[in-house]
Amino acid sequence: MGGLDGEFLRLMGQATVRHGVWRLFQYLLFLNLVVLANTALFQLIMRQVEGQSHSWMTALYWTVVTMATVGYGDIVFVSDVGRFFSLLALGSGVILLIVVLPFVFIRFVYAPWLEAQIRVRAPETVPSTMTGHVIISRHDNIAAGLIERLEATSIPYYVVEADAAAAGDLIGQGIVAVHGDLDERATYEKLQLSQARLLLANCADTTNTNIAITAREVSADVTIASFAEHKHSIDILELSGCNHVLGLKRQLGEYLANRVAGGVGAVDDIGQYKWLHVAEFSARETPFAGQSIRNTNLRQQTGLNIVGIWKRGNLHPAFPDVEISETCSVVVAGTQEQLGKLDELLHGLETEKPSGLTIVVGAGSVGAAAVRALTRKGVVVHVVERDAEAAERMRDVADRVVVGDANDRTMLEAAGLADATAVLLTPSDDAVNIYLSVYCRRLKPSLRLVSRIVHHRNHEAIHRAGVDFALSYSTIGAEAVMAIIEGQEFLWLGEDVDVFTKDVPKKLANKTLGKSGIGSILGLSVVAIEHRGQLKFQLHASTQQENSGKSFLKLSTKPPWVRFGVAWHRVDA
Repeated sequence: MGGLDGEFLRLMGQATVRHGVWRLFQYLLFLNLVVLANTALFQLIMRQVEGQSHSWMTALYWTVVTMATVGYGDIVFVSDVGRFFSLLALGSGVILLIVVLPFVFIRFVYAPWLEAQIRVRAPETVPSTMTGHVIISRHDNIAAGLIERLEATSIPYYVVEADAAAAGDLIGQGIVAVHGDLDERATYEKLQLSQARLLLANCADTTNTNIAITAREVSADVTIASFAEHKHSIDILELSGCNHVLGLKRQLGEYLANRVAGGVGAVDDIGQYKWLHVAEFSARETPFAGQSIRNTNLRQQTGLNIVGIWKRGNLHPAFPDVEISETCSVVVAGTQEQLGKLDELLHGLETEKPSGLTIVVGAGSVGAAAVRALTRKGVVVHVVERDAEAAERMRDVADRVVVGDANDRTMLEAAGLADATAVLLTPSDDAVNIYLSVYCRRLKPSLRLVSRIVHHRNHEAIHRAGVDFALSYSTIGAEAVMAIIEGQEFLWLGEDVDVFTKDVPKKLANKTLGKSGIGSILGLSVVAIEHRGQLKFQLHASTQQENSGKSFLKLSTKPPWVRFGVAWHRVDA
């Protein structure tokens, strides 16, 4: 009972609960006055009109029974005046007891009490012994993806929420949240900021600046990562104390541009780990289309390893017998020099170079970054944008700008759809992008379609609509922050793909890749093996993994990684 008493006292200490109880008390006082008035009128009418005499207890009994609509009928009026009064008493009871009283109780007592319970449930501090945790400034799509990764790697985290009720809701969803104001130094002291692994400022640019300045008052050493909506905010955030400022929309635009450019007969370097480069190229109009990986002889010609095959947005392991189709993109790994050999090979094999015309739908932050990146690659870019002001900003960058809605066929034709090899969709509305994907695919089936998505849950849907690649803002944000947390270089190949390093567990030490079962059981592709500071990337089934403690770079799709990741870590432990 002591615990319940303590919780009751804490709830009663909330101002909203006390105010609600006071309002209920005021209403009950008014209700009692009405009951007493009806009791007095009952006595007056009974004595003056009916000629009957009843005690005051009887009068109160009749009043309560009548107003509560029970109506036993043991005491009744016989005159019209008395019966009219009975109707008035009954009506006042229906309104005050049946309608108004429940509303007042729920509005001023029950609802504030529930909110107070939530506020009591949301903590404002973390244990003083907590270390190595990640502090997230708010819960959004990026935070949701990051939390999933943090939980998979057993890294503690806390989401800060200024509204106590919202913090309680997050806790109810299984998210570790605390209540606190982002612009107060005390909040970061209670969060043990000086012992944290990372503080993520993922609010608006102005708020992120305030977060960084306030956090630096508490700790000069903690790592602070921030997102920047606008390019000019990067310098301000760095001056405010942020160690890492991520222009995610610009990065997303450039990644989308790389995926589009992969369709014009060139090799695109999409990531680097130390001196090992990961790149991709389209198999369309190359001799590799229709061949199995074993028969391409790509390693003999260039020294590169094929480490994966993109098929409709899904990365498949590069088993020797996997066939490369016209619609596939091939992922390779090797040195910069070897990529140059492949680039020369592809250019030499082209019988007729495609026009390389790319239509970019949307000229917002992501679309503008993609247009600039494509222009730097020498790709001819035509932009379709319905906002005249945004379109005007692209006239000095793009080769042609069409002001209009992309779901209008005449606008796409004016943008050069007949000659285009690729279309890039950059609107921030997933439903619009799915619609346009279906529309463009029907109009020209041979197009290379690349799209931005906002919510990861729409990844499968947009690929069913016909998109070759889809990349999301939230995923790139979560992966970029995770790379900072783990102290690794940020190498991102696409949705549902993870590139990571791991020490060789004792169970697999001195085993060949073929006998390890990494590919057949876990669905992982080993890209390179690091031994004594050297990366070995020309791998085959008989390649032997060295003693435990060495690390190797692995490439995987996330669903099997999530499924087998826990067991993998247990083996390594």
